[in-house]
Amino acid sequence: MTEEAGIEVRLVNVWDVETIADLYRAGGWWDERWDPANLAALIAGSFAFAVAIDRATGRAVGMGRVISDGVSDGYVQDLVVLPGYRGRGIGTMILSALLDYCTAEGVAWIALVAEPGTEPFYTALGFRKMEEHTPMRWNPQDR
Repeated sequence: MTEEAGIEVRLVNVWDVETIADLYRAGGWWDERWDPANLAALIAGSFAFAVAIDRATGRAVGMGRVISDGVSDGYVQDLVVLPGYRGRGIGTMILSALLDYCTAEGVAWIALVAEPGTEPFYTALGFRKMEEHTPMRWNPQDR
């Protein structure tokens, strides 16, 4: 658990799925055809899932997650903070909690795919561009 400036970051394996769906919406990552109930499995199935909570309201204002086999590699899959809370260090708190947990569990190779414009945030936390790798995505419609 990390606390600072009225925000508490907790690693969880259960959380209100509607709240998490709202965070995905804030990140522009939600498709309204999806069922929020499926987020329970997403949270529980993540290697690490962190929620940032505004202590004054009890509201989740950010979240992040890492997927991993728990042995070698980890991937920061999602990191989002509600727009009204951005610029206060909450994203850094969430990511730091996730990285601390991963390294404590022996997962030290951690990567991510940064959205355009977010590179400075990640480089300030020690991430470096992998010049020797190209991010790729498989789409069944492209077969």
